[in-house]
Amino acid sequence: MSQSLDPNLPAVKDEPLTPESMAAEWATMPDLVEDEGEGDGGVDRLMSQDEIDTMLGFSSGDDKDARNGIQAILDSGSVSYERLPMLEIIFERMVRLLSTSLRNFFTDNVEVSLESIRSVRFGDYINSISLPAMLSVFKAEEWDNFGLITIESSLIYSVLDTMLGGKRGQPAARVDGRPFTSIELNLLKRVIGLVLADAEAAFRPLSPVNFKVDRIESNPRFVSISRPANAAIRVELRFDMEGRGGSLHMLLPYATIEPIRELLLESFMGEKLGRDPIWENHLATEVWQTDIAVECVLYETQMPLKRVMKLEIGDTLMFDARPDSTVQLRCGDFMVSDGRIGRVDDKIAVQVVSPLRRSRTTIAAFDSATSHLGAPL
Repeated sequence: MSQSLDPNLPAVKDEPLTPESMAAEWATMPDLVEDEGEGDGGVDRLMSQDEIDTMLGFSSGDDKDARNGIQAILDSGSVSYERLPMLEIIFERMVRLLSTSLRNFFTDNVEVSLESIRSVRFGDYINSISLPAMLSVFKAEEWDNFGLITIESSLIYSVLDTMLGGKRGQPAARVDGRPFTSIELNLLKRVIGLVLADAEAAFRPLSPVNFKVDRIESNPRFVSISRPANAAIRVELRFDMEGRGGSLHMLLPYATIEPIRELLLESFMGEKLGRDPIWENHLATEVWQTDIAVECVLYETQMPLKRVMKLEIGDTLMFDARPDSTVQLRCGDFMVSDGRIGRVDDKIAVQVVSPLRRSRTTIAAFDSATSHLGAPL
């Protein structure tokens, strides 16, 4: 008879194993392994069916709308996408412009703030719109695609109440159950026009674009500017008019801003907004006052090397040029202009006879620096 190596295991006899004895031994193994796992913490245990369902996101409770696990990731309305730093700068600039425009339009104090910029799925955003709401589809003509402006009901009634002379400090009366009238639509179109005009001004330093209102809808089902699963950028602006106000959403699908995606990935706008005109003038002044060497090439020819090696004092080289032939003015390897050689008093001079080659110059100060070259040197 032999003893087991593990004191927790019962002693077994040296008997031949039969299927019945093997099944009985295996039946006692899970309990022992579970007991050891609780003490050591190094043995994996099997997951129950409830835990597997929870991990996969299949809820078996009463709350059917609750999502967790993998299903929560698949059904998430947030879309993880690359960060566009320039877009934040553009919309912050749009907020400043829009604050001034709305104050002049309403002749009243209007505070505009940027609430959030986030990525969402287009279908999830459309399903989350609370009615009544004003949906304005606009087209970015240079980008050849569409965007969406959504005005919530609280902001709609606040704007209408302010434009029609409502009292300050009181919330606007909300009237549900009827469509918007033609007068209300025309008034809201003017506000939408101001928002799009300031959006154009905000994008202009980065990429000129024209936003044009395509149509206005009141039912989200008729707004189909992108596929439901496509990603889009939702910008939420908050309007506050002395106790009244609401939110305005500007939705830009990623397909719309794809033509300028490389520009939006930058952290600053570069020389379009970041240049310093004072240093630019200093640099231009110093560049145009720099002394450079200008060579006058009378004639060029080619000859065999052996003939060059045989040249001696007194040999004559014949140039195929006449006294009235033009010569080339060069600055390094770059040809500046053509001219005719002559004499002024006791000095050799060259008169410029052809326009200057300006293909590599872009600064306007070149005109003033080279205007005197038309006379003989």
